[in-house]
This record gives sequence, structure tokens and C-alpha cells, in this order.
Amino acid sequence: MTDTAMARPQSMTASPSGRGALVIGASSGIGAALAGELARRGYTVALVARRGDMLSRLRDQFNQSTGDIRVRIYAHDVRDYDAVPELLEQIVSDLGGQRLEMVVYTAGIMPEGEMGAWPFEEERAMIETNTIGAIRWLGLAADILRAQGRGTLVGVSSVAGERGRRGNGVYQASKAALTTWLESLRYRLKDSGVRVTTIKPGYVATPLTTGLNLPRRMVISADDAARRIVTAAERGRAVVYVPGYWRPIMWIIRHLPAFLMVRLPL
Repeated sequence: MTDTAMARPQSMTASPSGRGALVIGASSGIGAALAGELARRGYTVALVARRGDMLSRLRDQFNQSTGDIRVRIYAHDVRDYDAVPELLEQIVSDLGGQRLEMVVYTAGIMPEGEMGAWPFEEERAMIETNTIGAIRWLGLAADILRAQGRGTLVGVSSVAGERGRRGNGVYQASKAALTTWLESLRYRLKDSGVRVTTIKPGYVATPLTTGLNLPRRMVISADDAARRIVTAAERGRAVVYVPGYWRPIMWIIRHLPAFLMVRLPL
């Protein structure tokens, strides 16, 4: 469902920068914060997410704050893979004269499970949303950006994908697979003018982490994460830990021997 199907909006005002951006998974958390950050930086922004009511509120909020019709919304379940080509084509058309400069995939789910176990339906949904959805959207967007000879693809992975640990193994696997696929995509697009940025957030205060017992000093806000992500993408960084102190932390965790990992509460 698009803006037109919800309630016909005004046409988007051309961004002074002439730049368009697309955020998939934009209704809450890091995705919603990214939408606001991109709008504030002058992008014309298309937002895709499953929850149309939340998208409508975000659109109204951001358009009011910028004073322009800078944001357009599209209700879509990222597991509806067959709908993506037509929807992406519509989004590019709706951007009008704005060049699509950045495509960010941040859709993700992490069910709580029960007693350290997850039903297969939830495990499958994590793979379908966190990994296959990203492959579908960013794979098609790569073709568009390569044809225009420039642009940035951003995949929001996680430090959880760095190594198998206790807890939600399928979530960890979904992010590990995404990280590996993004690395492969980066090599495939070499010399095309298209950059691929892999984002690996640590602890971020979002609905995804609500209820988790996290160390407060290591938790950052979604707005802080969004600022770091957009800055890194605009600079063409390849792999970015958010915040940066997670890079040495995860280096240590990756290199711990298995006999220690199995004894640690990680």
C-alpha cells in the first residue's frame, strides 16, 4: 500500500540538495531515526515499513518540522518479495527529479522466545525479514544505482552476527549472513560508482531491545545511532561499528578460543 492508497498526499517538494533516499524498515527504532536525520540533512525521503499508521505519523511529523513535503510513505511487508520490483519502480518515479542517492535496509525482528527457545515460525521470520528481505531490496536497488553510476547502499547488520553465542542463534545467523552478503555485494560493485556500507550497531535503545538487561553505559539512543550511520554512509565507509568502541570489543570476542566462549555468559 502506498501513500496514494492511504490518503492522497501533496507532491513531494524538490529537495534543495537534489538527493533522494529510501529507508526500508522505517516505522520505529533506528529506521525512524534515520528518516528524520536524512530529512534534516536535506534529502527527499521515501519510507517503507509494514505499519502504515506509524508511517503516517512520521510523515506528518517530518514534513511539519522541515516545512516541506519532503517525506513520502509506502506500507509494505518486506517478506512480500514479489511486490518489491514494482514498488521500487514506483518510489523512484515518485522521487521525480531527485536522484536516488542512498538506500538503507534496516528492517529487522528479534522475537523474545521463551525459556531460551524459539518456535520455527519465528526463526523463519527472522531469516526472511533480516536477511532475505535485505537481499531482495538492496539487490534490486544495486541495479538502479549502478545504472546511474553512483549512490550508496546501506545494510544495518549487528555485532550479534560476529560470532555464535548463547541466546538467539537464528538472529545471530541472520545478521552474519547479511554481513557476508553485503561484503560480496561490495566486491561485485567495485568500480561501478556504487558504495556499500555495512553498519554493525551494538546496544541501541529501540523497541527491539526493550526488556533486555543491557549495561546502561553502553546503550546509545536511536537518534545518536542514526547520526553516526548517515555520516558514515555519506563518507563512503565500508564497515562501521556503532559506536566505534565495538570494533575492538568484537575483535576480542571473535578471537576467544571456544573453550573460553562456552564458559562465558555471552
